[in-house]
Amino acid sequence: MLRAIDPTESPAPDAHRVPWHVDRDDPAHPLLTNEGAQAAQYVRLYVADGREPPDVETWGRLQPGESRELCLCGCELDDATVTVAWFLPDDEREWAWSFVV
Repeated sequence: MLRAIDPTESPAPDAHRVPWHVDRDDPAHPLLTNEGAQAAQYVRLYVADGREPPDVETWGRLQPGESRELCLCGCELDDATVTVAWFLPDDEREWAWSFVV
């Protein structure tokens, strides 16, 4: 069951807070910022808007505080879902998080 995480609590050992902040001032060009304490490695974005297959963009490594703009020109913004996938240093697990514009 999902529950809200109290920011004063330590996350469970197998949990990780999503490090991404999305600035949607320009929906066709959302700005993603790594607000986490660790670098995000091998960052990939999958953009699905009803087309087959989803578009994939590879960003590589994003340091804490680093931002990148995602170009969604040509996408159906009302139907677009962006999934961000990344790895953390010294962690074999791949993490993923999705958002809509």
